[in-house]
Amino acid sequence: MTLKKIFFAFLGTLSLILGVIGIFVPGLPTTPFLLLTAGLYMKSSERLYKLLISNKYLGPYILDFQKNKGMTKRTKLQAMGTMWVMITISCVFFIKSTIVILIVIALGIVGTVVMGFIVPTVRNSSDQ
Repeated sequence: MTLKKIFFAFLGTLSLILGVIGIFVPGLPTTPFLLLTAGLYMKSSERLYKLLISNKYLGPYILDFQKNKGMTKRTKLQAMGTMWVMITISCVFFIKSTIVILIVIALGIVGTVVMGFIVPTVRNSSDQ
């Protein structure tokens, strides 16, 4: 394995960790990190890429996004809704610092803008 491939594998693993954390931490996006992981693993190691896409939880999500080149409106709305529910719960019940609350809300706004305007919206058969 070349140094370049090792570097891509390292960055891919770091991106994967951030993507998985994003599942649980409101405001931290999951989709961009998982897609970045897939791209980096494709460039570094076929074995790592196959492990990622064969993962029971993450694989279908990544493959569906790659196949459709975006997300359906319904999937986007579900993702944004879940994100804002988690942000609200976190800010009301768990976070005591006003600064941290403002940071979480700001990250949520960034995530909403990315999901709403940057991630392509695709149609599936039920949208037509």
